[in-house]
Amino acid sequence: MTEIDAKIDALVPAWLTLPDIAERFDVEVTRVRQLVKDGQLIAVRRGENRVLQVPADFIDGEKIVKGLSGLLTLLRDDGFTDEEMLEWLFTPDDTLPGTPAQALGENRGTEVKRRAQALAV
Repeated sequence: MTEIDAKIDALVPAWLTLPDIAERFDVEVTRVRQLVKDGQLIAVRRGENRVLQVPADFIDGEKIVKGLSGLLTLLRDDGFTDEEMLEWLFTPDDTLPGTPAQALGENRGTEVKRRAQALAV
């Protein structure tokens, strides 16, 4: 859980607070905090109140976008910080097309994972 910089804030189109996610998942907010702690979601502090928020593109209805948790683990294992992961996930990639986050949301996780693995080489 980190502070966010202006570059990442400009890349990510929409954010959700942890209570918003808890409501969508129909769980206690402590469960969402645990998902962040376990590395299944990235949360950053935003706004004047420095409230923890998660990119809205990481949430698909009542669950985490398919393939996100594994991708975050892969990127962490490659030495990426939370900020670097967010920047990579939300920077347009002409070869996808779109951003890796959009591709995950469109169930094109295999393509995204392949690109993430190539980063480690």
